[in-house]
Amino acid sequence: MINETEKFSVDVIYALPKQQKIISVMVSPGTTFIEAVKQSDIVKFFPEINLEEVKLGVFSRQAKHDEVLVPGQRVEIYRPLIADPKDVRRKRAEKAKDEGRINKITGAKVN
Repeated sequence: MINETEKFSVDVIYALPKQQKIISVMVSPGTTFIEAVKQSDIVKFFPEINLEEVKLGVFSRQAKHDEVLVPGQRVEIYRPLIADPKDVRRKRAEKAKDEGRINKITGAKVN
């Protein structure tokens, strides 16, 4: 068990399609997600990160900025979606219909 005064290490992670950055920081118990991000100074590498609006998470689960970190967690910084997933799926389905890969009435795959 960790002593309440002992610092512990957390990783702050940000990934782009062709570039990733992992910064390990030592934090005190009671440190929040956003405090760890600020402490990592990751904005120096990725100035497009808006600390006021950025979505954060831990192991693919969204976390609040003021949520307190515990040992063993990592802070993931999520990028905003570029396209609406519903629109992308709709366009892909329309393309498949036009190409004859799915039935135009039922939407089922054509053998």
